[in-house]
Amino acid sequence: MIKCKEDYLRYIAADAKALGKTYKNPKIFGDKIWKFERLMRKCEYGLTWKGLRKLLAKVLKYRYLKMAEKLNYSIPLNVFGPGLALVHLGPVVVSPYAKVGSNCRLQTMTVIGATNGKKTAPIIGDNVYIAVGAKIIGDVTIANNVAIGAGAVVVKSISEESSTWGGVPAKKISDNGSSVHMQWIRENGEEK
Repeated sequence: MIKCKEDYLRYIAADAKALGKTYKNPKIFGDKIWKFERLMRKCEYGLTWKGLRKLLAKVLKYRYLKMAEKLNYSIPLNVFGPGLALVHLGPVVVSPYAKVGSNCRLQTMTVIGATNGKKTAPIIGDNVYIAVGAKIIGDVTIANNVAIGAGAVVVKSISEESSTWGGVPAKKISDNGSSVHMQWIRENGEEK
């Protein structure tokens, strides 16, 4: 959670690194995802503001909600730790009750949600890779360095670190965790 300007700057730097951005500010044309993530972090920081700055925070939140709608993201504030990488534009749905650690790499058409209107949602560790179309639903916990395969449906907790899970319902399919995916990205740049 962003509590001060130093936290805000740390989150921004971690997000830029996770997205593979080597320049300081987003480009005027393009960089929609990075612009979205920066606005999200500014809104999270804005939640701590007082006085007249609180009015600015409300304006920023309005812009954030409009941009999220345009990009087809349903991502509440203060869910993701630093180092978030939204890989593609497209549908992403996240419960406001979810908690996600640092360095999460999230593909399109994913859901991190609660069940039946309950206020219990997934708690996801650090360095987790969530592939296209994966669903993580309910009161589950995901360990650090886990990879969730494309189209997987996770409805039970995953306590084994550095593992890959896939299928419906998700089962362990490999002892290779998210580091395989993260290493490829570091060496070859952003996924296309």
